[in-house]
Amino acid sequence: MSLFRLDASILPGTSASAELADLVESEWTAVHRDAPVIRRHLGTDPLPADAWAHAHTGNLAPEPDRTPAQRDALALAGSLTAELEAAEAVLLAVPLYNFGVSQHFKTWVDLVIAGAPLGSPVLKGKPTVLATVRGGGYAPGTPREGWDHSTPYLKRILADVWQADLVVIERELTLAATSPGMEHLQDLAADVHTKALAAARDAGRETAAK
Repeated sequence: MSLFRLDASILPGTSASAELADLVESEWTAVHRDAPVIRRHLGTDPLPADAWAHAHTGNLAPEPDRTPAQRDALALAGSLTAELEAAEAVLLAVPLYNFGVSQHFKTWVDLVIAGAPLGSPVLKGKPTVLATVRGGGYAPGTPREGWDHSTPYLKRILADVWQADLVVIERELTLAATSPGMEHLQDLAADVHTKALAAARDAGRETAAK
């Protein structure tokens, strides 16, 4: 058994998504004590922003005609895809940034897609946990309902395109304790936090049992 963990926070020291992922990992490793955890942190070690374009155009070109940049990008894409496919379980900690998916996480997704045969379900049936967090509130009836353009995308890629056995843990209002104007949401934020922590523990135990 092995667990692949990917983090995408640009603030690793105070990451709310990492807090949830840590609990999932702790429960998983409590069952699989000697199993390796393969880590990739896109926030602290981002992938080259131009790599996907080179990989994509490289896939369209005959091998003898590929540029060195295309060959390097395809090698990177292949290694990222293999890293994901080799794991028995997957854990992703991905915050919402600017109402969408961050550039560095999207680059990773695009490179994994480029590194596999077209339409390949690289996580087919694989236990996968997504921990995603949002600084504000995006629930139905709130002023920013519909502004979260990250979570629906993540579910579409992981569950529909890659066909993962997906569990999603969500936490909102992570900035309520520190942001002016959100003071009235602090009690609600604390309740959401508590429920998210419990969901992370449950997800870790359930994933470990699969």
